[in-house]
Amino acid sequence: MSTDAQPIVSVRNASRHFGRVTALSDVSMDLYPGQVTALLGDNGAGKSTFITMLSGVFPPSSGEIQMDGKPVHFASPHDARAAGIATVFQGLALIEDRSIADNLFLGCEPVRFGFLLDRKRMVREAKGVLEQLKVNLPPVTTSVRFLSGGQRQAVAVARTIVTGSKLVIMDEPTAALGVRETGKVLDLIRRLRDQGTSVLLISHNMDDVFSVADRAVVLRLGRKVADVAIRDVTREQIVGLVMGGERAPERDKQEAAA
Repeated sequence: MSTDAQPIVSVRNASRHFGRVTALSDVSMDLYPGQVTALLGDNGAGKSTFITMLSGVFPPSSGEIQMDGKPVHFASPHDARAAGIATVFQGLALIEDRSIADNLFLGCEPVRFGFLLDRKRMVREAKGVLEQLKVNLPPVTTSVRFLSGGQRQAVAVARTIVTGSKLVIMDEPTAALGVRETGKVLDLIRRLRDQGTSVLLISHNMDDVFSVADRAVVLRLGRKVADVAIRDVTREQIVGLVMGGERAPERDKQEAAA
């Protein structure tokens, strides 16, 4: 993916204050179509503040968010979703007693005659989305309560396809999964990228990061300290940047000063 393309989302000099506490300070970031960007940092680095800001939970105190080159203002998570930003939080927000198809269409259920749920369409389109992502799940009429952790992640990711998301934010998607299910979720992330979606991956797992990410952005104490291509760094360098014992590559410093 060439960064000659226009970013889907650009964050410009964003800061966020909570009273006297500065959670983010002057952070800028570009998120491109067909690219996986890993957002890294220790606890308290500002990752959660950054993604909740992008998700419309609260606006930046200063700076701005742009989509397709135009400033946007999100008054709520609904506004962010409507603009094409989907967030898959660790809790997944699935309803266990509802079917896979029901969960895929939560909040955007198709209707007939203006008020009747079109369940046949939901089942048909749910099957199509899962086939598109090459996800192997039980029948889409199966209740979510019977799914494994990896299968639930797959449903949450598939829901972002249903809503036509341009940017998918994934918060620690493999944290509670075993090796086999982790591999399936990483495959899903690759498929999203290959379909042209921008993915922002928050993870503490360096194996996951180096397996799927194209870039790594590192936050420390609310500030961006590095934005590097994964191919240009080692795991030890990334861990050092996260912990504060490594300097950002000179090339990035020169680009930032240009």
